[in-house]
Amino acid sequence: MKQYLFFASAALAFGAFGFSAQAFAQAAPADLAKSKNCMACHSVQTKIVGPAFKDVATKYKGQKDAEDKLTQKVLKGGSGVWGAIPMPANAQVSEAEARTLVKWVLTQK
Repeated sequence: MKQYLFFASAALAFGAFGFSAQAFAQAAPADLAKSKNCMACHSVQTKIVGPAFKDVATKYKGQKDAEDKLTQKVLKGGSGVWGAIPMPANAQVSEAEARTLVKWVLTQK
């Protein structure tokens, strides 16, 4: 019963403050990207050191293996796809976190 009350209260709070489920779903991966230092080299809209997330989403749109391929790049690093500067491996990111981040990146427009 307590769980139900929590979820009902949270739903009311999101509605009362104008939050949508989509906004909440987008906020969690964005916060994860910040906490894992992705935003030191990337942004959603603009190239910094690495490509903008919207550009990654565009490049990999419709590719069946994009999620798996990019998850491995987040974990192990990579080079050559976006230029001469390599993306380092991210030992501080778990596979589940990497997959969450990649799914979010692939939704960017």
